[in-house]
Amino acid sequence: MRKRTIGLAIAALIAAAGAAWSLWPPAATQAPKPQSPFHDWAVVLVSGDWRAHSGAPTAVFDNGRRDLAAAFAGIGFSRANMVQFSVDYDKGTRHTETRAIADALHETAKKAGGGCLIYVTSHGTPEGIVTGDAVWPPDEFARMVNGDCGARPSVVVMSACYSGQFVAPLQADNRVVITAARPDRTSFGCGELDRYTYFDDCFLRAMKLATDFPGLGDLARQCVAERESLAGIDEPSEPQLFVGSGVAYTLRWR
Repeated sequence: MRKRTIGLAIAALIAAAGAAWSLWPPAATQAPKPQSPFHDWAVVLVSGDWRAHSGAPTAVFDNGRRDLAAAFAGIGFSRANMVQFSVDYDKGTRHTETRAIADALHETAKKAGGGCLIYVTSHGTPEGIVTGDAVWPPDEFARMVNGDCGARPSVVVMSACYSGQFVAPLQADNRVVITAARPDRTSFGCGELDRYTYFDDCFLRAMKLATDFPGLGDLARQCVAERESLAGIDEPSEPQLFVGSGVAYTLRWR
């Protein structure tokens, strides 16, 4: 009799456990993670120089490019559609040359049918942005973007002194253009001991707070202004932000 009572008790416990477990759906029935709106975008990230403003070697541009790649992957851009360039032949990158960059954008935009993301971090001059041994003028750079990205939604970030000169040639209804400085101003933080330039650092920080690219650009501008004010800089860089009417309320990742 005692064995029968124990058997019934165990059976009751098993039944109760089964009933409780049935309240939890099996893993296979859980909804899959939604696909990122940027999964099929072409991405080109460029570190344009290896020298600090003093002329001494620096990793500041490679540091920015490398950590930006990870941050962009974190918000849904595909590593498979991402091409990176470095003057120092950093692992997993191609060598920074204007022709190679243009070819990479062309081939990646053909493969990835979504939008375009281009980020260049380097020194700048009143004539353009430094890419390896060349200075890339705004009009030539814009011809590349227009030719390969066309009417696709696009985000172009130019992180360099005098980079505001790129806004006018690049602006279009389908684009967000963000620059580290006005056309006639320098930007800061490219010393041999700096980890990032001021702008790249602020851009990375803003990515943790923003929900879309227009908001990201605005937060990065605020961050740079505050940092330069604390540093006592007399002529602030005044980063520029252009948001096309066709993408003003899109390009969100959360």
